[in-house]
Amino acid sequence: MRRFGLLASALSATLVLTGCGSPTEEVNVYSARKEALIKPLLDRYSEQSGVTVNLITGSADALVERMKAEGEHSPADLLITTDAGRLYRAQREGLLTATQSDELDRQVPPALREPEGRWFGLSVRARVIAYAPDRVDPANLSTYEALADEQWAKRICIRSSDNIYNQSLVASLIAHDGEADTQEWAEGLVANLARDPVGGDRDQIKAVAAGECDLAVVNTYYLGMMQAAEDAETRDIGNRMAVFWPNQDGRGTHVNISGAGVASHAPNPDHAVELLEFLVSDESQQWYAETNHEYPVRPGVPVSERLQSWGEFKQDDLPLVKLGELNAEAVKVMDRAGWK
Repeated sequence: MRRFGLLASALSATLVLTGCGSPTEEVNVYSARKEALIKPLLDRYSEQSGVTVNLITGSADALVERMKAEGEHSPADLLITTDAGRLYRAQREGLLTATQSDELDRQVPPALREPEGRWFGLSVRARVIAYAPDRVDPANLSTYEALADEQWAKRICIRSSDNIYNQSLVASLIAHDGEADTQEWAEGLVANLARDPVGGDRDQIKAVAAGECDLAVVNTYYLGMMQAAEDAETRDIGNRMAVFWPNQDGRGTHVNISGAGVASHAPNPDHAVELLEFLVSDESQQWYAETNHEYPVRPGVPVSERLQSWGEFKQDDLPLVKLGELNAEAVKVMDRAGWK
């Protein structure tokens, strides 16, 4: 048996990775997604394929550091994480290998995967404006850029600049508008904040409900989880929000992904690719939509009634690899703007 002590305090192993003298029908998954949001799909894959899935969960940064420390001896076959910016970081560290799969190329749109096949989107989330309909007229909402207008002074909540979701949003603005205009926008946005950034996306939604601000920039699946929560108070807060899709008259709303890539030193690369292909199947894509309140990466896959209730939207087709390439510039823009 092989045991791992590196960064053990940062990780939660649901199964101990095993090895023996002969090949085994297994695949080792390092996942930055919470167990409840990925394990049911992995279990289903095992049932259908007969391949054992060994799952280790942890924070995205801890998993990347673990893979770096393990080097060529890493047992990781597949890295699953959220945000294209994080996948790009793993790619840049040489932790992900180019993968050739006609099925993945056919099912995952080019904008939602790395051009050489180092990572692929598994589900889509949009970063939208959640607003209080009793205080905000949606006719006054339009674009991300317009959030810097004076009419929103002291009315906006958003999480901190060290959050990868915000960094990727700013990177998308740089890609579309240029660094100078994005710098001006970031300064205007910061001036319009109702409070210093604190907490996650759910906290921004709660702040709107509490009257601390009138609108918040959040990922759709957080709102979906709140609206579907077992706790009545959380459900009530979520249901008091309305969704606005920015930039519908132009490039479309900014989207990001949860995604995965095959590890560079994967001991079971064939099973890793097979599992990736399963995760973009109809069954898996519908599960994401129903359970995680995320959008399928594949067009034409039905979404849940909750997602349907928010209406259809045009999504930005910017290749998500740009979010990683422009991350450093985005962080500099946010720092110069005083975005805490």
